[in-house]
Amino acid sequence: MGGVALLDANVLYSAPLRDLLIQLAFDGVYRAHWSADIDDEWTRNLASDRPELAAQIPVTLALMHRALPGALVTGYTRYIARLVLPDPDDRHVLAAAITAEADAIVTFNLKDFPTSDLEAYGIEAMHPDAFLTSIASAAPLLFLASVRTCLARLTRPPLSSGGYQRSILRLGLPKTAAFLAAHPEQWHG
Repeated sequence: MGGVALLDANVLYSAPLRDLLIQLAFDGVYRAHWSADIDDEWTRNLASDRPELAAQIPVTLALMHRALPGALVTGYTRYIARLVLPDPDDRHVLAAAITAEADAIVTFNLKDFPTSDLEAYGIEAMHPDAFLTSIASAAPLLFLASVRTCLARLTRPPLSSGGYQRSILRLGLPKTAAFLAAHPEQWHG
């Protein structure tokens, strides 16, 4: 339905966004992929920024891999050396996207993945807000059901639908938050 997307480390860093992206893929709305290098990047950064969460990170990783057993891309390193991007440290992301035959790289760092460098591979860099709203537009009921599932999991402490919507807005996803605001009856618990 939503194609194939390679999730960059910066979209897996935040728990609410990671949870929604994984849930949407679990629900079959799109196929999600990432690599061990991407796992290493987001988990290392999260453990550094939030040491109190360090013990929970391996559990989260295990749950992600169990939910989407085919998501981990391997065999991509052969492409890295020949790829050109503004930041050479991002070449592994594009290499994984090529290997996964992704339609999109979902990332907050659009400037690191210029269209001119991606178009030869048929890949588009998409901001997570654009990615999520494209899914919401194409499959609103499935999208909202996934959001409802994510909200229902938030029990310690419980999060209200308004709190969830505000957390999505704080993450820099205003169009996604507006979509949720426009359809409250279909995702509130």
